[in-house]
Amino acid sequence: MTATTRSPAEPTTPRRNRRRRHAVFAAVVLCTVAATLAYGITVSRRSSPVAAQDASLRPADLSSVLATPVVVFRSSERGPTYGEVSVAKLDDLGGPHVVTSLQCDRVDMVATVGLCLAASPGIYTNYKAFTFDAKMQVQHGFNIVGIPSRARLSPDGRLAAVTTFVSGHSYATGGFSTATTLYDVSAGREIGNLESFSVTRDGKELHPTDANFWGVTFDRDDDRLYATLATGGQTYLVVGSVRGRTLRTLTTNVECPSLSPDGTRIAFKKRAQGTLVQWRLTVLDLATMRETPLAETRSVDDQAAWLDQNTVTYGLPRTSDQDSVINDVWRVPADGSGTPAVLVAQAWSPAFVQTGISR
Repeated sequence: MTATTRSPAEPTTPRRNRRRRHAVFAAVVLCTVAATLAYGITVSRRSSPVAAQDASLRPADLSSVLATPVVVFRSSERGPTYGEVSVAKLDDLGGPHVVTSLQCDRVDMVATVGLCLAASPGIYTNYKAFTFDAKMQVQHGFNIVGIPSRARLSPDGRLAAVTTFVSGHSYATGGFSTATTLYDVSAGREIGNLESFSVTRDGKELHPTDANFWGVTFDRDDDRLYATLATGGQTYLVVGSVRGRTLRTLTTNVECPSLSPDGTRIAFKKRAQGTLVQWRLTVLDLATMRETPLAETRSVDDQAAWLDQNTVTYGLPRTSDQDSVINDVWRVPADGSGTPAVLVAQAWSPAFVQTGISR
C-alpha cells in the first residue's frame, strides 16, 4: 500500500489557528488583569485615608455647621455618598447634610478628634484605623487586623478603642473571634490588646484561653473603661483601668456597652433566650444594677450611642431585601417609655458633638 504523503504546509493551518487563539486569549487575560489593577487602584485611592485627606469638602460652609451641635455619621444613602462621613446640625436634621470625602465603615467623634475604621480595597482588601481633626484632615494612622466592628473615643479624644472580627463576621454566630486594641491618640501609639490585661471574677484571677473582648466605652477620667468579655459560653460586663491594665467582671449578659454622659448608666444589647439570636436594647443603672428594657422591641445588633442624658440612639437596617444595605439611626427614651422613632435616615454609626466642634 502506498502511503499518503502530506505536504509540509498542511499542518501549519491548525497550528497557526492555535497560535492565533493563544495570542487572543493572552491579550484578553492581560487586558483583564490591567482592568482589575486599574479598578483596584481607583477604588483604593478613593477609599484610602490619604486620598480622603486631600479631597475637598462639600458644601463650602462646613465651618458654620461644625460650630453648632452636630451628629457625625456614616452615610448609607445609595449613590456616590455611600459610606462617606457626613455631618448634620442637631437642630436641623431635616436640612442639608455636609458630606465629607472620608470613607469609613465605623466612625466616632468628640469635639476635637474623630476616629475612622476604613477598608482600603484593591486586589487584596486591607483595613486601617485613623484619626482626623475638626477640619476632617487625617492625623494618626493605626494598622488593624480583621474586619472593622466597633470604634470608640474617650470623651476628650485622648484614648481610642478598636474592635475587629479576626474570624467570623457576626456576633450572632458561635465561631466569631475578635481583637480589641486600645490606642493613645495624643501620642499616636498603641497601648495594647485587652487580652493582655489581667481579669478577675469575684476576686479571683481568670486566665481564659477563649477570651473575646469587644464594645469598649470610656469614662471621663481617661482611665476607667467598660467592655464585653466572652468566655466559657458566657458574656460579662467588665470594668477596668487603662493605666493599671486590669479588668474585673460586674454582671453577665451585657454586650456592646455604652456609658451615659453622666457616667451613671450603661446602654447595651441583652441577648434574649431562644433558638434565634436576638438582642433587646436595655439600660443598666450602675449604682443599683437594675436593668430597664427599652421600648425598642426589634433585635438591635449595634453599640448604642447616647444623644443626651435621656435618649439612646442605635442603627437598624431596613428590612426589605432591596433596601437591606440602607441603615437608619433610631432614637428611644432611656427610661423604657415612649416609642422608637427615626432620628437620621440613611445613616449609621452616629456620634453626637453637643457643644460644637472646636476649630
